[in-house]
Amino acid sequence: MKKSIIYTRTGDKGTTSLVGGQRVSKAHDRIESYGTVDELNSFIGLLITALNDEKDTDFLSFIQHKLFTIGSYLATDQATTELKIESKVTPESIERIEREIDRLDNELPKMHAFILPGGCRSAALAHVCRTVCRRAERQIYRLAENCPVEEPVLIFMNRLSDYFFVLARKECINNNGKEIIWDYTCV
Repeated sequence: MKKSIIYTRTGDKGTTSLVGGQRVSKAHDRIESYGTVDELNSFIGLLITALNDEKDTDFLSFIQHKLFTIGSYLATDQATTELKIESKVTPESIERIEREIDRLDNELPKMHAFILPGGCRSAALAHVCRTVCRRAERQIYRLAENCPVEEPVLIFMNRLSDYFFVLARKECINNNGKEIIWDYTCV
């Protein structure tokens, strides 16, 4: 079996291929969108290494697969290439995130103040995932200003950042019991 070619030299001039072969600038909003989703997926891989709860790691594995789906969706210019069914985000995927948010939130004390990122390694990593997710969401909205983006993709990303917030809270409380509360009087 022939070894796969890692470098093709086709991107040396600042362009890359979308699904379907169309070439665009590496600075195109579409590339920024799925590149940021890929970055989030990498941080989720790092977060998984810091977690001990199998329910959480299994759910995050599901999320990683869905983010790959979203990357495929964003890498397809539907004006020139037909979208594959595998690249769709379904309402069931969104509902699964919402159920997981509710499950985690039911285990947490009520919030009475703003919470700063940190507290323990796994919580800090979940907060990094949350902020990268928010950036990916903003980038996808930028893309949506010029290219159609289906609403379920946007909703999925929005719910996902909420999920990372409650996961961070859970990890902080389970690991040391102390969330870092914002002290507005600090100067």
